[in-house]
Amino acid sequence: QVRLVESGGGLVQAGGSLRLSCAANFRPNAMGWYRQAPGKQRELVAGISDGGSTNYADSVKGRFTISRDNAKNMVILQMSSLKPEDTAVYTCNAKGVLRTYWGQGTQVTVSE
Repeated sequence: QVRLVESGGGLVQAGGSLRLSCAANFRPNAMGWYRQAPGKQRELVAGISDGGSTNYADSVKGRFTISRDNAKNMVILQMSSLKPEDTAVYTCNAKGVLRTYWGQGTQVTVSE
């Protein structure tokens, strides 16, 4: 059974940092992080291809960094200079051969 295990998240003050990680029990192609704030649609935060190419939402460019450890089938999102508007449930995404898989989500809350 495919699993994505997320860790990290929590409560942090504005300007602080958090690190999210997500480990898959299979070798994904592209991986990424999405987020959904209350009352808003889910949006892509950052993605990384199998080869390491990255893309970011404009709102997080320069503040967030996505990376992956292919030996561990893991994707990491390092978040810095966090803002209250970054508050959301962050969910890991991993593309397999036939379908895309999702983690369970982790809450990130940024206080003023």
